[in-house]
Amino acid sequence: MVKSRLASLFKEGYKRELQSAHLNLFLCFAAILSIYQIWSVVWGKLDPMNQMAIHLSLILALTFLLFGFSKRTGKQHAPGFVDYTAALAAIGAGIYFTIHAERFAVRIPIMDPLTNWDIVFGAVFVALSIESARRTIGFPIIFIVMAGFIYTLFGHNLQGLWGHRELSVLEFLDELAFSFNGLWGSPISVAASFVFMFMLFGAFLKKAGAGEFFYKLSIAIAGRTRGGTAKVAVLTSAFFGMISGSPTANVVTTGSFTIPVSKKAGYKSSTAAAVEAAASTGGSILPPIMGSSAFLMAAVTQMSYGTIVIAAIIPGILYYASLLAMVHFEALRSDIPRLAKEQIPKFTKVLREGWYYFIPLVVLLFFLLQGYSASRTGFYGILSIVAVSWLGKNSRMGLRAIIDSLVDGARSAIPVTAACAAAGLVIAGIMTTGLGGKLTSIVLGLTEGMLVPTLLLVMVICIILGMGMPVAAAYILTAMLAAPALIELGVSTLAAHLFIVYFSIFSAITPPVAVAAYAAAGIADSNPNKVGLEAVKLGSVGFIVPFIFVLEPALLMEGSIDEIVIAFISALLGVMILAAGLIGWLAVKASIFERSALLLSGFMMMYPGLLSDGLGIAIILLVVLIQQRRKAGAQGNDLVLQNRKMEEGRSAEVGS
Repeated sequence: MVKSRLASLFKEGYKRELQSAHLNLFLCFAAILSIYQIWSVVWGKLDPMNQMAIHLSLILALTFLLFGFSKRTGKQHAPGFVDYTAALAAIGAGIYFTIHAERFAVRIPIMDPLTNWDIVFGAVFVALSIESARRTIGFPIIFIVMAGFIYTLFGHNLQGLWGHRELSVLEFLDELAFSFNGLWGSPISVAASFVFMFMLFGAFLKKAGAGEFFYKLSIAIAGRTRGGTAKVAVLTSAFFGMISGSPTANVVTTGSFTIPVSKKAGYKSSTAAAVEAAASTGGSILPPIMGSSAFLMAAVTQMSYGTIVIAAIIPGILYYASLLAMVHFEALRSDIPRLAKEQIPKFTKVLREGWYYFIPLVVLLFFLLQGYSASRTGFYGILSIVAVSWLGKNSRMGLRAIIDSLVDGARSAIPVTAACAAAGLVIAGIMTTGLGGKLTSIVLGLTEGMLVPTLLLVMVICIILGMGMPVAAAYILTAMLAAPALIELGVSTLAAHLFIVYFSIFSAITPPVAVAAYAAAGIADSNPNKVGLEAVKLGSVGFIVPFIFVLEPALLMEGSIDEIVIAFISALLGVMILAAGLIGWLAVKASIFERSALLLSGFMMMYPGLLSDGLGIAIILLVVLIQQRRKAGAQGNDLVLQNRKMEEGRSAEVGS
């Protein structure tokens, strides 16, 4: 029994299907959390640590009510004694921190002594945060936390660059639970303000019926083209993903209807799932909302969220343009038919029925560009959703729908907050031991200060750290460890952090731990690793885009209008040609020579510089000319064969 329990610690928990009194209690706490969050970020004037402590304590309580101990121990749909004890301990820690908020705000960590009760409730917050992360996310992030703890407590025994000063357990607990380097650092600060408000925004928008509208709009836009079903999946996931910001949640929500439709249209199960996984992952890099990592980036870099959104527009467009091009050429190669006319709604009719769903997005952009805080902007967006929902007969949000949205928003925030709390614990070790500064020297030493090798190494670090972890945790850890190395090489702060955001997100489709691909594979009933590999292939152009915007700042809206326009057009043409080369189809099936030429020209078009653009265009024109001649020859042969068959048919009729 003890052995089984210990083994269960290496597995994630499971989501319970709460019923009766347990469900009512969860709903009550979830609604209270959402109402508290709205009040605290819009009207409340709480001390930051106080505001975060209440948020974390309520999230922890909800976690132990909703998530069971481990999948290995068997599923029980009612919280047990241990779960309720943990939930009460979390609430107790929140109350204690609220009572002593003023003292904690002015004390100096390590210098001012902690009381016995400080130690108890600080340890409660740390221990419950670790267990909450394990239940909601899994063991990978706990492994990193534990490795950080071991290094912090025993790293003083190491020699040379890796060594640091000796720290006692009490000093380390002080940094973890009572400083702004640990639990109350930027990850949980962002989770308790910006991220929560935008998750509420997404929950309200979904409840108002926006998901169905964007799906119909996608069919109306792309349904008439070759491979329209897969393009519908791409567009639907883009629309929904820029609201939800979670690759896995996006897959589960939109994939439940896009994957079966794509399979029915003729796509293989693995391809249908891969398209959905790649498209859903891209939602986290698509303005105006993007994902939680964008809010963390704003907090870490001290840049306005509006600046980050503007910078991310062109890279987001390039990613989805490449994905649509990949889907299009794959449809041509596999001869996927178009949707039947009766399945495609009229664009004007769809737009007339749900045009008002764009109003909340416009509201967000307006207030962000006006310089309002992201939290207040999210609140105004929520108000606009409730208001515009009354413009449609079937979308009107009453009190019940509003309460359901409050609950859904709180529920979706649980894993993100748990991940941010765990990331804060790792950051405490990095800051306390000075590891962050040392890693810059280590990274630059390994790559000998060369930019492209450094970018490649940072990409690998992002993907490894992102395996099995939410985007927010993967980003904040890599940003602390690797961003300074890029900045030291002359990369702008904006480009360096956006580079890390991209690859933290792409870890969701990168095997062996590709959480978005796994979710899509489950819906498609396909092999997860095969889906992951296909998703990487479909999204491969997106892996190139971050390198290009580091080398060409104009793609981040930095430069004159002429420079931005030229860079965008060149990169857009480049990603499409790269897609044709990767699939092996342009006008007709590409030979090995043509495919290599397409890949080379695509890279040259994306690489900054007029010379490379000119050479790329010349190669593209050559390939197009060759393919058009071969296509004309094939059509001529088909026509000869058709005429010959007709003549043979006439001869047979005359003979009879």
